[in-house]
Amino acid sequence: MAKISCVNCSDLTRKEIKDLKILAWFTSVYCSDHHEPPRESLSGLPPQLLSLERYQCCSECREFLSYAIERRLNCPLEERPVCKHCKIHCYRSDYRQKVREVMRYSGKALIKRGRLDLLWHYLF
Repeated sequence: MAKISCVNCSDLTRKEIKDLKILAWFTSVYCSDHHEPPRESLSGLPPQLLSLERYQCCSECREFLSYAIERRLNCPLEERPVCKHCKIHCYRSDYRQKVREVMRYSGKALIKRGRLDLLWHYLF
């Protein structure tokens, strides 16, 4: 897997890192429920995001997740908004649909499994 390029990795906020962790976690949940093994960890991550290596996905989901992380890290806006509230969309249309599908499925699945703390993030 190629190294994820990042223009401004050194100035990631805690909120941005948390958003990327949630994206990786939700993608991992989606992948484990929809795709067959083998699953592997992401590689080529910047040092601030090495904790994302624990989320394993199939090759298709790893490709999607790498794309999403790279887009988020290289966001052109000065103050990075949460992607669902962004006025410009830097994802390709097929990946935009995929992220909606992943977030919708995984959010509901984790809430059903007892992760009620995600209700706040899911609604807002």
